[in-house]
Amino acid sequence: MTSIPPEFDINSYDYPLPEENIAYYPPKERVSSRLLVIERERGNLFFHEKFSELEVYLQEGDLLVLNDTKVFPARIKAVKKTGGIVEILLFNKPKGKSFETQGLVKGKRLKPGMSLSVPDGEIEIHLLEDLRGGRFKLRLETTGDDLERAIESIGKAPLPPYIKREPEDLDLLRYQTVFASKEGSIAAPTAGFHFDPPLLKKLKAKGVEIKFITLHVGYGTFAPIKVRDIRKHKIEPEYVEVSHETVSAIKKAKAQGRRVIGVGTTTARTLEFIAKYGLKPFKGLCDLYIYPGFEFRILSALITNFHLPRSSLLLLVCAFAGRDLILRAYKEAIQRGYRFYSYGDATFII
Repeated sequence: MTSIPPEFDINSYDYPLPEENIAYYPPKERVSSRLLVIERERGNLFFHEKFSELEVYLQEGDLLVLNDTKVFPARIKAVKKTGGIVEILLFNKPKGKSFETQGLVKGKRLKPGMSLSVPDGEIEIHLLEDLRGGRFKLRLETTGDDLERAIESIGKAPLPPYIKREPEDLDLLRYQTVFASKEGSIAAPTAGFHFDPPLLKKLKAKGVEIKFITLHVGYGTFAPIKVRDIRKHKIEPEYVEVSHETVSAIKKAKAQGRRVIGVGTTTARTLEFIAKYGLKPFKGLCDLYIYPGFEFRILSALITNFHLPRSSLLLLVCAFAGRDLILRAYKEAIQRGYRFYSYGDATFII
């Protein structure tokens, strides 16, 4: 058997995380998350009690790029004719009176041909095809006016599975960035959670330029890596939009030697994807998979949360800052009681 170099072995990207370090709820104030600054070149770590201290590390002329995608209430509960409860994560927001999409379906003895009803939702869901791994092709139909309106009424925030509680009303507000504007995601670009309007205003006043891209987060972002050799993993395409205005700002910043700072791994992937294809405005699908060995062309620094072991998001962060440094930073953050994952604390890799 051919040996796999450590940098390409998924087992090299594992770490133990105590349950108490997982954030099940957001902090009271967005900017009150803690911040860990990771200095790539020197390997220094700086621990801060407030994300608002990010301002100290930003300077006039920096270009901050954020993902303005908006999460739709993609999580719904349905009932089998036998009375069994089925949980569904829709991959696309339904529209009209009949709509086909894929979704993750969790329940017992599910098979194509079954019909499910949604209590008080005027919706019927038909399981069309078993795509394996809990995924099904679905058709949704409504007896009401419109599926989109019905989903808005009965859908819940699509919290990730490691948040082991039912979605609450607060999640419809907090599992969303304050600048979310273009609906289409089934998971939030969580690095953006830490920004509130006063902080964004303060950064602009300091001379930080702020621009947006759109990447609608789909199943591909959090799909598990099932191969030991990370080079054999494939990322499912996700829809992105990058405007002429944002591309022009990036080109100008790079030409003038100013930093381009990505907020979140989704933004990082989008920026490096358009760089790969000539740094032009773009609307379409992005399938860029970033893992150690990748050469970054645009990104100068990265703001991102703490990511799951053995995940493609952790691989991207390790590609940017180095595996040994990231795993050391994570270990120290755990010891200092930092909160991990979607509702957790932030890192700023400079």
